[in-house]
Amino acid sequence: MPAGPPSSQTRPDDALRRLISLRWLSIVAMGGVLLLVPWLLDIPLPGESLLPVVVVLLVANGLSVLRLRHQAEIHAAELFGQLCIELAAWSTFLYFTGGATNPLISLLLPLVAIGAATLSAPYAWALAALSVAAYSVLWDFNEQLDIYDSGLAVHWHLAGMWLTFAVSAGVIVWYVVRMTSALRSRDQALAEARETRLRNERIVALGNLAAGAAHELGTPLGTMAIIAGELARDPKLGDTVRGDAELLLEQLAHCKRILGSLTLRAGSLRAEGGEAMPADSWLQGIADRWRSLRPHVPLATRIDCGTPAPRLVADTTLEQAIHNLINNAADASPEAIECEACIDGEALAVRVLDRGPGLPEGFDAPCSHAVASASGKGLGIGLLLAFGAVERCGGRIEFSPRSGGGTIATLTLPLASLRP
Repeated sequence: MPAGPPSSQTRPDDALRRLISLRWLSIVAMGGVLLLVPWLLDIPLPGESLLPVVVVLLVANGLSVLRLRHQAEIHAAELFGQLCIELAAWSTFLYFTGGATNPLISLLLPLVAIGAATLSAPYAWALAALSVAAYSVLWDFNEQLDIYDSGLAVHWHLAGMWLTFAVSAGVIVWYVVRMTSALRSRDQALAEARETRLRNERIVALGNLAAGAAHELGTPLGTMAIIAGELARDPKLGDTVRGDAELLLEQLAHCKRILGSLTLRAGSLRAEGGEAMPADSWLQGIADRWRSLRPHVPLATRIDCGTPAPRLVADTTLEQAIHNLINNAADASPEAIECEACIDGEALAVRVLDRGPGLPEGFDAPCSHAVASASGKGLGIGLLLAFGAVERCGGRIEFSPRSGGGTIATLTLPLASLRP
């Protein structure tokens, strides 16, 4: 028989845990029959033959628990063997208690159902064939119990059939419900992984476009820098125009530095050669650099990272993520924006507050492939890159409405991923 993999519907270790739980239920059921049937129904049972079956199941389950603690891979054949042990135990138990005439014979059916839900098709069919064979053998080969009142025997047989049906239904529902819950959790994890993969693919595509744009922008930026420099040195220009030309030169210099650091921003999780610095100094530096790029938008900062502030080595993409959040707030509310930062437990929390129009209806940034900026004017690339950078560090970005109008963007980063 081909030793195919276990059904893709469930993980092998989870399936083994459920089979161990099922065996505990079998042990309790057999023990209950041994203790209660002679007392309640006045039907003698061969305890010297049945007790070893319960002991063997106890030993087998103890070994299975120890097996589960080891990290070795669990194969489909092992799960098949576990169910065969269960089948053999119940077949032996039934052999000494009337065989096919015992209403407990129906308990073989849940084993087949569980095998069909857990095993690959060849093993599931093999278990079904073994169950049918066991039922057939027990039809002719068994040891009948001594029941003196035939009328009472029929009554208790019917009652046993009802009880067996109820137990079988409960076991099947219990097992299938647990397996279905595991399936839903797996499907949700797969959907989240698919979303992350699609977002990462878009980020890679943007990186390729950025590399080409950086190459093509070098020449026009150089030309603009030359013209702006000549304008700034022209004595015929008024002070206002000369100031604008100098500001233009400064912005062009920023553009050149950004293009020159593209390879570093596309690098590893932490910038190579980066120097550890206090969290408040790092955040203040980000705010100062942003102010130099957009001097006409007032930015109020409140940074309280404790004394002394934790030292960190941050990825340059995280700096860009905070920069993009502040940019989005400035686009939505150019009159004034605020940036707050503090240590929240074992995480660094950065909040960017604006007084813009607020979040659009149905806004769900993490689940969107085309995230719009807060103002609705941008392409959403900034937020897309911000989410990618923060998720790589194990952090998260959340948006919420601000009391009195506007939006609060909260970026949370675990300190463990930032410490040197």
